[in-house]
Amino acid sequence: MRTVGVVVNPVAGMGGRVGLKGTDGKVDEARKRGAEPRAPDRARQALEAMAATGEPLRVLAYAGVMGAEAAREAGLDPVVVGEPEAGADATVGETTATDTHDAVRQFVEEGVDIILFVGGDGTAADVAETLAGMDDETPIFGVPAGVKVYSSVFGVSPEAAGRVAATFDETERAEVNDIDEDDYRAGEVRTELRAVARVPVAEERQASKQLSGGSVEGLAAGFVEDMDPGVTYVLGPGGTLGEVKERLGIDGTALGVDVYRDGEVLARDAAESDILAALGEDNVVVVSPVGGQGFVLGRGNQQLSPAVLRRSELSVVASRAKLAEVGVLRVDTGDPDLDEELRGWRRVRVGRFETRLVEVV
Repeated sequence: MRTVGVVVNPVAGMGGRVGLKGTDGKVDEARKRGAEPRAPDRARQALEAMAATGEPLRVLAYAGVMGAEAAREAGLDPVVVGEPEAGADATVGETTATDTHDAVRQFVEEGVDIILFVGGDGTAADVAETLAGMDDETPIFGVPAGVKVYSSVFGVSPEAAGRVAATFDETERAEVNDIDEDDYRAGEVRTELRAVARVPVAEERQASKQLSGGSVEGLAAGFVEDMDPGVTYVLGPGGTLGEVKERLGIDGTALGVDVYRDGEVLARDAAESDILAALGEDNVVVVSPVGGQGFVLGRGNQQLSPAVLRRSELSVVASRAKLAEVGVLRVDTGDPDLDEELRGWRRVRVGRFETRLVEVV
């Protein structure tokens, strides 16, 4: 029987849809902007998938929103091994990184076979650094719930993370990277290696995010030439879309989402609510895959929510080099039904005139 320790960072990812590009130190601001907790629901999805494997499992969890609630909602009967400092009834926003550290130490003492954590890169670092401080190599695996998710210790989706935690046979070492969110909000990305952790060997584990490089001038020029009047374009983050914004002559944000129509920027560095307010009758969401991972939705662009996507067409642009690197495209919108609708073969613009069919898996 496999013993799985489950710990949830309940505030992870709250800043994504409201345009904060992260939640570190921004929980109150995220709430003011109307953010809703994201991590507990993704924890439930992962644990449901874990239970559905049929593998014999023993689940240990921290109390309440830090894991036990999600486990029970998934139909599991967790053994509660501790609770946050604020108590078993702590709400979202009342738990701390110290609680995560304590949960990891308790899991190690209980001899778990794997620690399944729910959060982003900061949570991954908290878990991995705690293990390193104990000189322990218990494998870890992440349910992606943060905004950025740069590290290679996460499943490609909550469901994938749950399946892998229940069924993996081998482990290997992988990097835990994080970035300074204040620099990220200012348009600069500086990755920092925080730890090296042992993780399951699995095809459904995402690769470490790499910054894209190479010229995309022709691609951007062709896209701009083909833009239609009267259409609202929701331009996602990243270097490729940055080149598109430069071609348009607009002062866009490199790591945020900008909304453009007929020569006018309708919203700059927009949150989900800003995008929804700016949409017109005909809308196109334009994205480029994350280098090294292949995600076009759900990594660093949660502002492009299911509500936005259901009112828009989806356009993907990418250099040939980036497509060769990622192989396939991935989506993780937080809405499993929408993810399923988006899967299949999609035409991607790769040059001024050229397109290529790429599978969304």
